[in-house]
Amino acid sequence: MASGHPVVVCFSSYFKGERLIQACKEAGCHVILLTKESMQKKDWPWTSIDESFYMPDLHKQPDIRYAVSYLMRDRPIAQIIALDDFDVEVVAHLREHLRLPGMGDTLARYFRDKLAMRMQARASGILVPDFTPVFNYDVVRDFMGRVPLPWVLKPRSEASAMGIKKIHHPDELWRHLDELGDEQSHFLLESFVAGDVYHVDGLVWNGEVIFQVANKYGLPPMNVYQGGGVFMTRTLDRESDEAKRLYELNPKLLKGLGLVWGASHAEYIQSAEDGRFYFLEVASRVGGANIAECAEYATGVNLWAEWGRIEVAHLRGEAYELPPVRQEYAGILNCLARQEWPDLSGYNDPEVVWQMKKKWHAGLIAASPDPHRLESLLQSYAERFAHDFLAVLPPLESEKQMQDE
Repeated sequence: MASGHPVVVCFSSYFKGERLIQACKEAGCHVILLTKESMQKKDWPWTSIDESFYMPDLHKQPDIRYAVSYLMRDRPIAQIIALDDFDVEVVAHLREHLRLPGMGDTLARYFRDKLAMRMQARASGILVPDFTPVFNYDVVRDFMGRVPLPWVLKPRSEASAMGIKKIHHPDELWRHLDELGDEQSHFLLESFVAGDVYHVDGLVWNGEVIFQVANKYGLPPMNVYQGGGVFMTRTLDRESDEAKRLYELNPKLLKGLGLVWGASHAEYIQSAEDGRFYFLEVASRVGGANIAECAEYATGVNLWAEWGRIEVAHLRGEAYELPPVRQEYAGILNCLARQEWPDLSGYNDPEVVWQMKKKWHAGLIAASPDPHRLESLLQSYAERFAHDFLAVLPPLESEKQMQDE
């Protein structure tokens, strides 16, 4: 392989990151896609992929370590990029083993392990809901005695709201812990904070946040995920008090956690009781549920593509320059649908800029220079979605269940 063409492995358990793959190829990289066998026939950007390899399970060790090390024998791999949240720790381990740049095992835990990220955020001066690991029962009992109900029992390494249990009575907690058995150390117990949930999506270069956009969920993701409903998020009015506070808080969090370069998706809750923002979780990747497309319609910045450009610039020791940023607003709605191919033709306001084309799903993005017009339109559409399309299925409890589905 010709020198000057870094070999980049795009590692993903799921179909995503097409624009990152394209950006790496456009920058002159030799791009290898490593994904699961079940993802082989997805609509990957094949013209931007030089080689592709498939395995039944990307997380099984030592198989994946042997496989990537075998590729390294005649391919000078310069970087491995984890496109999905579930792959962050596996790729960190591979980087450690092959001595590649980027976050290793310890740093990756701050962006994957909900206990590690809370401990580090709190140590960095960030407000976090009161929590305790589920290691020592005396410590757990102390938490139960001083922290009012309800509580939430959270898996440390699942994505989104998977596996979270809301606890209303102490007996419920002990029952859940008994059911977990030896797995209970992989959970944490946390105070339930009621309030509105926000997310900030951004890009980091040389340890500094160079781009960020603050958004507000319509309903907390846990409510939507566990109880069913229409998922909604929208860009915050940049002049609002909430946006200004989040734009100050988010760089402090990412610097405290040690993210040096790449994409980030962080979630915060504004307590209904005291009005303060508390840290919920963070990931070193682009947000899911078409959040990247929403951010692009609001700002002109495609988070996937720019993450790819950042990775290549770092590999080459080159400067990275953010493209021009628009100061507009966008919001997204999506839900599971009762119809195989939902008819969205009635959602035809000029602000509608994108419609989802996916079986058994309904979704759209609206964009406007006026945040108030956007909010009004999305609220109206959310009510119509609930009537026209909404279907509710039992929530998945784990990554394994997601893979089986």
